[in-house]
Amino acid sequence: MNILLTGGTGLIGSEFIRQYSREHEFTVISRDFAKAKSKLGDNVKIVENVSSIENFESFDAVINLAGEPIADKRWTDTQKKIICNSRWDITSELVSKINSCDAPPPVFLSGSAIGYYGNQGDKLVTEETPPHNEFTHELCAKWETIAQSVDQAKTRVVTLRTGVVLTEKGGALGKMALPFKLGAGGTLGSGSQYLAWIHLQDMVRAISFLLENSACSGAFNLTAPEPVTNKMFSKALAKSLNRPCLFNVPGFVMKVAMGESSTMILEGQRVIPQKLTTAGFSFDFPSIDEALREIYRA
Repeated sequence: MNILLTGGTGLIGSEFIRQYSREHEFTVISRDFAKAKSKLGDNVKIVENVSSIENFESFDAVINLAGEPIADKRWTDTQKKIICNSRWDITSELVSKINSCDAPPPVFLSGSAIGYYGNQGDKLVTEETPPHNEFTHELCAKWETIAQSVDQAKTRVVTLRTGVVLTEKGGALGKMALPFKLGAGGTLGSGSQYLAWIHLQDMVRAISFLLENSACSGAFNLTAPEPVTNKMFSKALAKSLNRPCLFNVPGFVMKVAMGESSTMILEGQRVIPQKLTTAGFSFDFPSIDEALREIYRA
């Protein structure tokens, strides 16, 4: 396939290109040409923005993974606006381009997150679960609505409700593992809140699966089939690092340190990938022990 990709220098996008560079041709949208070229290599075409693409109909697929990291900074009003606009604006531009084509790309995969569901406690969450209205839901709901405004008589649309992606290459796991490596790891808050996660390799395999499977459309949860509580995750992480799990960081400390964004850690969603498994996708790393064992293997 000839694929247009946004977010190509990010954790998921760059790994997808690395895994599938022999099967597909990639054009990546990036404002930093030098960084993108250095990270992705000479076989990937780099363009500065959507408007600079002349022959949009040449693409067989568009994969939209762009967006400001959601947990790196406190959620001030300004930062919330940056988080939202970094997702909504690029998605709107892509949709406009796709809808302007006489023969548009046949498939559009667009990012989202399990934050769509908001706080769900210990309820088992599938793609059909009604959301709890809060910032992350509003962010993801509008993001998905924009993506779904593509003319679906011509272009199949899939939105990727992604969980916490686990890998040794970056992302959230490094930050979560650091206290354990220092011997000061433990549970966060009550420890009973659920973490819906996915190994990076399963993440990129799932994207490929959804790209190729013409029967798949709409929202898909990209999470492992076995979500775990923070206490279970903390113990598994400590075991994989051969470190103790002794401490507990009270919820109020997290709230002071992170502000409103602490809700993503102190609250959670017990999300399962119901549509993905029903469609026939098989996970290489369905359990947290298997995933962490592979990531921290000697």
